[in-house]
Amino acid sequence: MGVTSQTSVVWFRRDLRTIDHPALSRAVGDGSVLPLFVIDPAFANSSKVRRLALAEMLASLDRDLGGALHIAVGDPIDTVPAIAAAVGADAVHVSRDHGPYGHRRDASVAERLRADGRRLIGTGSNHLIDPTTVTKADGSPYAVFTPFSRTWRSVLAESGNTALLDAPSGADWITGIDGAVNDPRAALGLTPDDLGPNNDRHLDRSTASALERWANFRAVGLDRYDERRNLPAEAGTSSMSSALRFGLVHPARLLADLDPGSEHHRTFESELCWRDFYADVLFRRPETAWENLDRRLNGIALDTDERARERFALWCQGRTGFEIVDAGMRQLLTTGWMHNRVRMIVASFLVKDLHLPWQWGARFFMELLIDGDLASNNHGWQWAAGTGTDAAPYFRVFNPVTQAERWDPDRSYRARWLPELDTADYPAPMVDHARERDEALARYKAARGG
Repeated sequence: MGVTSQTSVVWFRRDLRTIDHPALSRAVGDGSVLPLFVIDPAFANSSKVRRLALAEMLASLDRDLGGALHIAVGDPIDTVPAIAAAVGADAVHVSRDHGPYGHRRDASVAERLRADGRRLIGTGSNHLIDPTTVTKADGSPYAVFTPFSRTWRSVLAESGNTALLDAPSGADWITGIDGAVNDPRAALGLTPDDLGPNNDRHLDRSTASALERWANFRAVGLDRYDERRNLPAEAGTSSMSSALRFGLVHPARLLADLDPGSEHHRTFESELCWRDFYADVLFRRPETAWENLDRRLNGIALDTDERARERFALWCQGRTGFEIVDAGMRQLLTTGWMHNRVRMIVASFLVKDLHLPWQWGARFFMELLIDGDLASNNHGWQWAAGTGTDAAPYFRVFNPVTQAERWDPDRSYRARWLPELDTADYPAPMVDHARERDEALARYKAARGG
């Protein structure tokens, strides 16, 4: 008996690649395929720099698919089933999305497809280990990273690195479908005069450039990662966060190049583990995208009046008078990226020196960061605010002056992003850090019941 060929749609989302893509490989193996990307109106609120990045990544994916990518605009809940019906697809293949919005969206799309006698088939994801897979012996979830990471490594060792796949060959692409978007830039609200993101050091537009970046880092930076990753003036990090966020590369490709016997490589592996940990926490507790994971701190005193708004505006502009904070915010405003050590410093400053809600900072970051990932960003903010995982270190308050002296000793990072440094135009510190630290600790103590 022969194998019946099927017609499928592969719906790309945060997996803009053709290698290491189990859903794509599965669909191509089944028969003819329409590669699809839907520009969701929900993305319209993203920053211009992120939309520019997406437009360039879509152009690259289209080239990798031989010009077969079908780009549509609309609510995926309506658009995906309609396109599947138009091509007579038996199934829509996707990489599973575990984010709160993506999970709800996919459930709705699946329901609509089922009504038409079609299926939504999820294969693989952009995680090394999917949420809910890593559990304690009794099946309950972890709330602390270190024990999670130990079990995570055990699960990885047992499962092996199965996500590495070549781009499918001999694909029978479906093309020429009505309704395709000819100019994704215009569909994303961009004009021909809009320039691409000004942060080539930290952003890739294609899988090929991301893998080239990784190869360079592996050759010259990975073996010193543990000692250089906290130095914002140096190229001490892999700068792969945007590529991972959009799925230009799968983390399994990076994991395969790590030496478990190297301390530096193990530290980098831990960063990949943090992605899976925060995704697991958010999937289990989706409300914690914007609510405190530790509800004991729901009653902490926060400043939200007009004066607080004015302070927040200065923080957003990089005009606090604390050099490392301002340099980080200027880097974010200019490039859509910020060094991770500096992210922790500016977050601590917002919630513990200015006593503002962590949600304000998290939302601002998500609006501007090209690599903005809801789970990692917002739970990173909760870590800084002391409201999240790991028995969150509420008592840890970063001193922005000593942090700058330690991690940017020659001031090269600060000088790069603060041209007015050491001039009369640079503002005086907006608060007394020592006094605000004491105030923050008093508020946390009161909220936690003494």
